[in-house]
Amino acid sequence: MIGALAVITTGVGATQVLVAPAAASAKPAPSVTLYNSAQGKFSNGNVAGGLADLAALVRVAPNDRQALALQAIWADYAYDFPTKASALARLNAVSPATARGIGGVFGAIGAGIATIPNPLPGIIGPRTAIVALGYGLLPNGTMRPELVERLTKTWVQALIAPASPIIVTGGAPQNGVTEAAAMKGWLVGRGIPASRIVAETRAGSTVANALNSAAIMRSRGWGNAIIVSSPNHLRRAVADFIVAGVPVVGTTTQFNGWPSQILPPTRDAQRGIYLDVTRTFGLPAGR
Repeated sequence: MIGALAVITTGVGATQVLVAPAAASAKPAPSVTLYNSAQGKFSNGNVAGGLADLAALVRVAPNDRQALALQAIWADYAYDFPTKASALARLNAVSPATARGIGGVFGAIGAGIATIPNPLPGIIGPRTAIVALGYGLLPNGTMRPELVERLTKTWVQALIAPASPIIVTGGAPQNGVTEAAAMKGWLVGRGIPASRIVAETRAGSTVANALNSAAIMRSRGWGNAIIVSSPNHLRRAVADFIVAGVPVVGTTTQFNGWPSQILPPTRDAQRGIYLDVTRTFGLPAGR
């Protein structure tokens, strides 16, 4: 907007149109600036800086539900248990439902970190979905070797549990083909009935894989899931699916050597889990 129009009449009947200067754009509230700064620092690995921003934010806006939730989560990551306890207590006073939800987030983080990638298929029934997570396609729309490995484990799991439905999840189209469409085509080409497979074609992230798959499962009455992905991705996926409301009863992955698979996730990999679950829980990256 360039300004307001004002019409005035001169003494001889002529008119002039004046343009009043536009009002200066309002600055964002300090709480918004601090929240966005904190989220940026968490994404970039500066957890101490992000927590400092949140501490300043809750002094300005002590009842900010999202800030208190983030403060509790990242204080847990930083082993700052007094700050975590204080944030949870204040959050419980402001929004008991959110505080309970954050308790579930901590459980999901713990489950994700504790997950040991497993190359063996599970024995499951018709209410357990086999959920295969996508991986970026090549520019011509064909699959990369890592995605083929995920699908090979999905195919084996599907043979072991013939009554279980399958969700293939992934958007990010290349050459007009989504990850999920390519995945479904690969499985159908190897004898899996198309009627068993639901293709979720919109997800562009692990968070969206979890949220969109959870919605499909709720709509169809499927109760829990086995997650199929790569060893270095499974832990984050497990945490996201649990936060999305999907009980994870097993995982399966390609065999890349036991030592590398059973070691606990690195601290940076754990930070990735914390980042993802905040998004899955619904805490925005910016506002």
